[in-house]
Amino acid sequence: MDDVDLLDQFLSYLRLEKGLSSHSIKAYNTDINQFLKFAETLGLSQVNVQLANRYIHSLTDSGLNTKSIARKISALRHFFLYLQKSKVLAKNPFLATSLPKTTRSIPKPLSEQQVELLLKQPDETNPLGLRDRTMLELMYATGMRVSELVGLKFNQINLNQGVVRILGKGGKERLIPMGEVAVDWLTVFLSTNRQKIQQSNNAYLFTSQKGSVITRQAFWYRIKKYAKEAHIYPLPSPHVLRHSFATHLLNHSADLRVVQLLLGHSDLSTTQIYTLVAKEKLKQLHTKHHPRG
Repeated sequence: MDDVDLLDQFLSYLRLEKGLSSHSIKAYNTDINQFLKFAETLGLSQVNVQLANRYIHSLTDSGLNTKSIARKISALRHFFLYLQKSKVLAKNPFLATSLPKTTRSIPKPLSEQQVELLLKQPDETNPLGLRDRTMLELMYATGMRVSELVGLKFNQINLNQGVVRILGKGGKERLIPMGEVAVDWLTVFLSTNRQKIQQSNNAYLFTSQKGSVITRQAFWYRIKKYAKEAHIYPLPSPHVLRHSFATHLLNHSADLRVVQLLLGHSDLSTTQIYTLVAKEKLKQLHTKHHPRG
């Protein structure tokens, strides 16, 4: 079996057994193929620690940032671990490599006032504006990922209970309360779109004007448009609303583990990054308002 067949088997494993999204699988495919091209004169069975380290050095020399390098090597570690477990290889050469140290970037959320301003920009008197307002309200109310939002289907929401069922990374499900405001906007949105949504073949909740699924890039463009109109700079990405959701909950004394569940983080340390943002906000408030600040 050649290297291409082994890679195809691995990608199928990620899709069928690990439940990874097509976006994640595409990233794995790109990263692993890049290495295969680097080592094209050798077969996978001949890859050793020395070659793995030379590859890491080549990535560093190319000017790639440490976060991107770490992601690429992580993909290769998973690939070679799969080959090891499948008895194709005896060892995983990438386990003995040292990764460049990465610094976790601190999320930069919007203030509560900026969020309110952003949410008010769409013109809900027309269908496109109503869709955008509903999407923005729902994303800020739930903290869902943009991929989860654009992929949301009609049968995942329950207006009576006020919850949305999210299918997150790795096929994991979580129930998130939507809050009264988001439920109200969804109710208005569905009152004019329910028949179209239920009769459509794909049953996606939010679609483009042509009736197709909205891409993440298209939604990002809409957010940037509204941010410009609201004079919010730097222009936020869709993920900033997720950052804002988490930070504002913590600013209002929400329990960290509850926020972890709502965000769908498997590791609490991923959620803890938001406590740094919340603490920084408290320091700024103290400096601004305390007589000895």
